[in-house]
Amino acid sequence: MEFVSQSPEETEAIGARFAEALRPGDVVALEGDLGAGKTAFVRGVLRGLGYAGRVTSPTFAIANEYETSRAAVVHCDMYRILDESALYELGFGEYLDGRRVVLIEWSENIRYALPETRKTVRIVYGEAPDERKIEMVEAE
Repeated sequence: MEFVSQSPEETEAIGARFAEALRPGDVVALEGDLGAGKTAFVRGVLRGLGYAGRVTSPTFAIANEYETSRAAVVHCDMYRILDESALYELGFGEYLDGRRVVLIEWSENIRYALPETRKTVRIVYGEAPDERKIEMVEAE
């Protein structure tokens, strides 16, 4: 499935629609260049799951946890995770216990640790400055 967004608000709206199908245990691998809109998409997913609070990128925290009306959610940013030992020192495996929705920015950095059953969202720059192409794929 592919969508085109013309603004961060549209990207959030696409994320909110995507959230309708999410259930605890789902892992979403987000791929895209810096500034492509991964965090905007996640904001939309959280809104779609019923979260009304502030959503920020977990770049320095590595993981932010949220409680929504539909599911517990963990939002991870793997930008600075460069090796397997660092990932496991963070306790990443515990997030894959099937009890929460796991949203992973920069998932390409930890491809080796992702479950086979996952949803992948690729966000790439479009022709116009704010345009983004958003592709959603089931397990690869």
